[in-house]
Amino acid sequence: MNFPSKLIENAVEELAKLPGVGKKTALRLVLHLLKAETEDTKQLSEALLRMRTGIRYCKTCHNISDLEVCSICSNPLRDRSLLCVVSDMRDVIAIENTSQYKGVYHVLGGVISPLEGVGPSDLHIQSLVERLPTSGVKEIILALSPTMEGDTTAFYLTRKLKEYPARISSIARGVPVGGELEYTDEITLGRSILDRTAYSQG
Repeated sequence: MNFPSKLIENAVEELAKLPGVGKKTALRLVLHLLKAETEDTKQLSEALLRMRTGIRYCKTCHNISDLEVCSICSNPLRDRSLLCVVSDMRDVIAIENTSQYKGVYHVLGGVISPLEGVGPSDLHIQSLVERLPTSGVKEIILALSPTMEGDTTAFYLTRKLKEYPARISSIARGVPVGGELEYTDEITLGRSILDRTAYSQG
């Protein structure tokens, strides 16, 4: 792809690094920004920089947050007897969009994947174990994607948490096997949360 300007080429190269954005789409975005008001482009770049430098992670659940404790953990109306364990902050967003869940969360930061070199110590599992004794949690919902890595992580967690006196359940398999939670439609995901079942180690 030939560019009339090195500045445009550099901008296209950077945007094309984003997931799902090819060079043609990146070029279209760059040309749009070039035609836009300078102030609009400035506001976009400043918003991205503020997001990258100012974002924090909740000290309780590890979800993204503007403050030390996220808005979900600090909300007195949330049901603290329900704890939903997810692999990624995108899963929190997906579940919240269903409006079917009123408990709190714990974000693992990934799933166990030996092929990718991700083990239990690379995830927020220990902080989950340490959080439980004083949390008042009565049910732990494993809302992990129904993939091999998700099932491996769920199995490990049930072994790790078996001494804790709480029911361990998993979301119903209305979510397609091999699918990712964040891409599941809100109705199916919401129904999976409501129809969760006791977790079985098989």
